[in-house]
Amino acid sequence: MELKDKLLASFMAFEEKIDTHSELHELRSHAIKNFENKGFPTKKEEAWKYTSLNSILKNDFSVFPKKENTIEFKDVKKYFLHEIDTYKVVFIDGIFSSFLSSTTHEGLDVCLMASALTKPKYKMVIDSYFNQIASKEESLTSLNTAFSLEGAYINIPKSKVVDKPIEIIYFSTGNEAALMVQPRNLVIVGENAHVQIVERHQSLNSNPVLTNSVTEIFAQKRAIVDYYKVQNDVQTANLIDNTYIAQKQESRVAVHTFSFGGNITRNNLNFYHQGERIDSTLKGITIIGDKQHVDHYTLVQHATPNCESHQNYKTILHDSSTGVFNGKIFVEKEAQKTDAFQQNNNILIGDKATINAKPQLEIFADDVKCSHGCTIGQLDESAMFYMQQRGIPKREAKALLMYAFTSEVTNSVKIPELKAKIARIIADKLGVNMGFDL
Repeated sequence: MELKDKLLASFMAFEEKIDTHSELHELRSHAIKNFENKGFPTKKEEAWKYTSLNSILKNDFSVFPKKENTIEFKDVKKYFLHEIDTYKVVFIDGIFSSFLSSTTHEGLDVCLMASALTKPKYKMVIDSYFNQIASKEESLTSLNTAFSLEGAYINIPKSKVVDKPIEIIYFSTGNEAALMVQPRNLVIVGENAHVQIVERHQSLNSNPVLTNSVTEIFAQKRAIVDYYKVQNDVQTANLIDNTYIAQKQESRVAVHTFSFGGNITRNNLNFYHQGERIDSTLKGITIIGDKQHVDHYTLVQHATPNCESHQNYKTILHDSSTGVFNGKIFVEKEAQKTDAFQQNNNILIGDKATINAKPQLEIFADDVKCSHGCTIGQLDESAMFYMQQRGIPKREAKALLMYAFTSEVTNSVKIPELKAKIARIIADKLGVNMGFDL
């Protein structure tokens, strides 16, 4: 049975476990019909022109884990920001782990989507926010909506400055021969509130995993959100990450995406402006090798005046790896005084690596400052020669140049412990001991 048919059949079994008389069920039913009509995206679609899912879909994925699995903290400690205290929301094979999590916090509303979607006290919030900005047409987002149940629900009240980062981590044990999980996250950050969130998907063995994740983030007036995605999974893990962000007046949202591992990774990142004097930041580092594939698809929709957006993506490709950057800035007629910047820089190490880059601007306003740029090349031979002339071995010189290439992005990470962790991962990916404290 093909995966599409298996998912459609599984939805019927899923319906037996949920309230089919709720408004949410009607929403799920529309979503599964959209997926049934469209199926998995193919390279015939312009947005998926350079990314094929065919090799993934051949696996016989289990849609629901057969049993609840447990993990000892000592075995997964290295995947957390264990140098500092954090709030934790942890899932194992798509199922919430109360043992590894800490979700009861004074002044915070951090719980499970399963609770938020079913308990009456959350109904008003769910009606106002759930599936309001997630695409109703994109087939994989619709598939996630149809099966939406487990995931993180985070509601930061007005004027609350969260005292420590929140970590959302999804572990895959590999106890299934192949597993598909579909986490759904909803993050609401109240007026004048401030939060830092770190999200990670991590497999614990080499059995194939397909994660189809959807996250909706709502930043209210003057809210500040720093969101970090750490993607450093094993090479049999596949991730499709769909993130939708709505910003109100004077809010500031920054999303950093660090893509180092996995087989096929697709990041769909969408920003929607709903007020003036908004600031949106999208930054990313990709370092991959072998036959890995990472695709960044970004959209910033400037719909209101006096707003800014800043995109900066750095990519280093080794071996036969493939990178994709498809970034779009859309400036509507009403969005005068827009300041939008987009930059994509790529380094190819060797002759077999491939990058497909497509920066785009669509501008319908006449008083704007917009720019985009893309570079593709190899390491500067003159800089390499200069460093070697001063006694730095070729391997270390090469690594230092690549590390410096990524530093513009890593320097903007606002959690020192995460910044150090990312720096160590980069040094490891470059295959050298950098010789200084990271």
